[in-house]
Amino acid sequence: MTQKIEVVQIDTPSSEIGYHDPADNVKAREKIQVKATDGLHSRLRKIFGAIGFLAFFGCAWMQWDGHQAVLWDLSSRQFLIFGLTLWPQDLFLLSFTLMISAFGLFAVTAFAGRLWCGYACPQSTWSWLFIWIENKVEGDRNARRKLDKQAVSGRKVWLKMIKHLAWAAVAFVTALTFVGYFTPIRELAVDLATLEASWGATSWVLILSVLTYLNAGWLREQVCIYMCPYARFQSVMIDKDTLVVTYDEERGEPRTAKRKHVQSADKKAGDCVDCSLCVQVCPTGIDIREGLQYECLSCGKCIDACNGVMDKLGLPKGLIRYASENVLKHKQPSKVHGRLLGYLGVMTILVGALFYGVMTLSNVDLEVDRGRGANLFRENFKGEIINSYNVRVMNKTLEAKQYQLKVEGVNIVGIEGETEIIVAPGEISQLPLSVTVALGDLEQRVTPIEFVVWEKDNPGQSDTVESRFIAPIR
Repeated sequence: MTQKIEVVQIDTPSSEIGYHDPADNVKAREKIQVKATDGLHSRLRKIFGAIGFLAFFGCAWMQWDGHQAVLWDLSSRQFLIFGLTLWPQDLFLLSFTLMISAFGLFAVTAFAGRLWCGYACPQSTWSWLFIWIENKVEGDRNARRKLDKQAVSGRKVWLKMIKHLAWAAVAFVTALTFVGYFTPIRELAVDLATLEASWGATSWVLILSVLTYLNAGWLREQVCIYMCPYARFQSVMIDKDTLVVTYDEERGEPRTAKRKHVQSADKKAGDCVDCSLCVQVCPTGIDIREGLQYECLSCGKCIDACNGVMDKLGLPKGLIRYASENVLKHKQPSKVHGRLLGYLGVMTILVGALFYGVMTLSNVDLEVDRGRGANLFRENFKGEIINSYNVRVMNKTLEAKQYQLKVEGVNIVGIEGETEIIVAPGEISQLPLSVTVALGDLEQRVTPIEFVVWEKDNPGQSDTVESRFIAPIR
């Protein structure tokens, strides 16, 4: 007996905002040739990209007070950030910075989806640059497609070689700059040019050059779709009031050809003329008219392309636009939701904590340990009590400084050891000190005392550490 199995296909409305499982559409990769477009969102993306490039290259190559503006010098265990010198014990500030960045990304996602990816992500920014180089060398989208289909010729080889050499040059400068954040970049550039750079630095520059060349030149949208975790977890941070790139199906359907759309008297024809420009300009090759997909970078290129077509047809813009699901379905304005307010509130607290930490950061660090001798205290021939301490003073600046040290909390009879020292930049000076107190001035066996160190020319730069003075039982 043969059983007949009927396959039923269930259609899902294309206007429903949701994420498609990538396993549902697995196929061989087709090269995406992105068509150039112009418009408000394209200009905004160029502005943010320019700011990103200036920040990335400027912070490494710019000098600040005679030093590299931003340098994470791991070998010297010091971190220079626009004149501020941080040491390993100050890296709690980095934790605040990372948390602020994370909650900032959460807030942007809750407000407008994957906006970071489309306008400011380094992967997208460098990919746009590589696409721009490709467009300048090989021509527009149609010219590139035609060139790829041509047989091998001198012209084709020449254009491809120029493009890849330009990509390689950008990748090398990018890698050099990135490594330059961890080793002085000007010295690194000279050492590479004279073949005197260390094997470690040379290896990292070469590895990062290859990765940049592959990611921005060849992989492009594959990094965003399959390698970036942000594409996966962003769906848990958006809701029906989140602004995302959407196609107004109610207005656009049914689609008609451009010529028929202009000439037809059919009142039921939608505004979409099925020109496919929204697909041609998309860096991930999706059709936004099929609904929101996890591949969408929210870059707005499809919005610019569609608005250009609407202008030519004399129709209102906004067939494709940033809108929330509530706006599309219920025609209600988007509102500021609790999740966004929560992210902004936490980020505000973290920014305040970071600002307080930076403003109260001292250029001198003091550590005090009790002496490691067998006796907790000593008694001299006068009956006075002596405690020993190991004091370490660290100069966290890039210049030699003179420091003054004192002890507070008890009536000090005498201090044996140096209380005024000069510490070299970035160095730690160890001072063995003996503090003497009259037995009659000690009311209890353990008395709290404080060690205070300050910069002699700038008393505002100081540090205080609490310790204990131990006396015999009376």
